[in-house]
Amino acid sequence: MKKRIYGIFVTLCLLVLSLQVVVFAAETPEKPNVVILATGGTIAGAGVSSTTTVGYTAAVTAVDKLISNVPELAKVANVRGEQVFQIASESITMDNWLTLAKRVNQLLAQDNVDGIVITHGTDTLEETAYFLDLVVKSEKPVVLVGSMRPGTAMSADGPLNLYRAVILAGTKEAAGSGVMVMLNDTIHSGREVTKTITDRVDTFQAPIIGAIGVFTGDKPVFYRQSLRKNTVATEFDVTNLTSLPRVDIVYHYAGNAGTMIDAAVNAGAKGIVHAGTGNGSIGKAEYPAVENALKNGVVIVRSARVGSGIIARNGEANDDKYGFIASDNLNPQKARVLLMLALTKTSDVNEIQQMFWKY
Repeated sequence: MKKRIYGIFVTLCLLVLSLQVVVFAAETPEKPNVVILATGGTIAGAGVSSTTTVGYTAAVTAVDKLISNVPELAKVANVRGEQVFQIASESITMDNWLTLAKRVNQLLAQDNVDGIVITHGTDTLEETAYFLDLVVKSEKPVVLVGSMRPGTAMSADGPLNLYRAVILAGTKEAAGSGVMVMLNDTIHSGREVTKTITDRVDTFQAPIIGAIGVFTGDKPVFYRQSLRKNTVATEFDVTNLTSLPRVDIVYHYAGNAGTMIDAAVNAGAKGIVHAGTGNGSIGKAEYPAVENALKNGVVIVRSARVGSGIIARNGEANDDKYGFIASDNLNPQKARVLLMLALTKTSDVNEIQQMFWKY
């Protein structure tokens, strides 16, 4: 009789324990589904030795190898990869941008995709990030990541950057932040970040404005968000776009007589971003070329070569008189991105100026 009672007691204990296990399993959150889209760059680069940090070959490691090199990814997300293209980012084209943006939007429309990481070379990473920030049509996290050292280098920064980018892309708190850039444990807005140093791992900064968050251990912590409209809140749609209008950047310097402005017009530019001195100044000798460009219907945006700061409308030039557009705080390369997309919608300079204040 005692054995029977003891057996019943043991059975009840095991039943209770099994129910606790079931409840615990039900409460354990599933890992997010993150897609890694690889485009090349230093993060996929290789050097001749472990001390080679310059003179290496970029864009040689395929996405599957990038993923297998960081086995810890499997602990934080269900990861799969796609090789969109394999190039050093200084060679990226507008066709590449359109291909990438369309694929991002296709993936984010799927219920089984929670976020996207894009591996990218650092040279033009900020431009791709801002382009995507304007054309991605989802609030799900999109994170661009790269590295300053190839994967073969001693203390390579790529693997940890990739690991934390995947965590960020799978974090619910990151949703609605626009397209982000994650390197060196720092989270930046794709609109505001820029590469500031040629060779250091802390090269990506957002001058004056600062980062939107940081990693503490494996946890992303946010402190602010960009207030400029992005992703689902923009009017730009690349679904049916097969090309982007040509926009060139003309750099001002002492003694510039407008030769490069004429060259851009002759090459068929629909827009020109003038990287002026100081607060976007245009030299006196440039004005004949500027006026010729305007007569040919070319839209001109005033930006600055100094790297940061706001371009004051009607400050260093009579914008109202000439029909110039002030770039707000966008640097020349980012002003070019917005101008290209703006020109797919309108050539009205007043409407485009509003876009520069909105986005």
